[in-house]
Amino acid sequence: MVKVSTSMIYKCIYKTPNEFDDIVMESDGKFLTKLIFLNSSDSEKLSNDAEFKNLKIFSITKKWLDIYFSGKNPDFTPKYKIENMTPFRKEVIDIMNTISFEKTLTYSDISKIIAKNRGLEKMSSQAAGGAVGWNPICIIIPCHRVVGKSGSLTGYGGGIKNKIALLEHEKNDMSKYFIPRRGSAL
Repeated sequence: MVKVSTSMIYKCIYKTPNEFDDIVMESDGKFLTKLIFLNSSDSEKLSNDAEFKNLKIFSITKKWLDIYFSGKNPDFTPKYKIENMTPFRKEVIDIMNTISFEKTLTYSDISKIIAKNRGLEKMSSQAAGGAVGWNPICIIIPCHRVVGKSGSLTGYGGGIKNKIALLEHEKNDMSKYFIPRRGSAL
């Protein structure tokens, strides 16, 4: 007899402050696997068959989000696990995790860091952007802190409204940024 392993996926909704869309959390039962704004293009990443359940990881993540939305930088990170992680994606996520509260990096900055780490002359900013956009855990992995080289607020799957609200929430100087007329953030 062959045993078929079916892993359950669980979800929970986090109610955000009014200027943000609410957030869906997903878990495999132990780790946070997704943190995605509702009604965003990233919501396509959510599982269709996830079951609502109260889990310890959701309580820990809610505590982290409560601290974050109160205006403070949490001093812990909920345990997360990311499916289909490649070495390149991990490298990009590790770089994003170094971007501190109130700071930003550009896609170009990330590609230059990777090129330097790998001993390469240069690395594609578009490749870095693809890895940033692939991130399934918003805010905790701060992909909202990555902006275009010219200050363009492009490329945020969580929606331009949420990206602007997150950067404002973190007290960034918004005069340095602009909304592109067209692009992947809109």
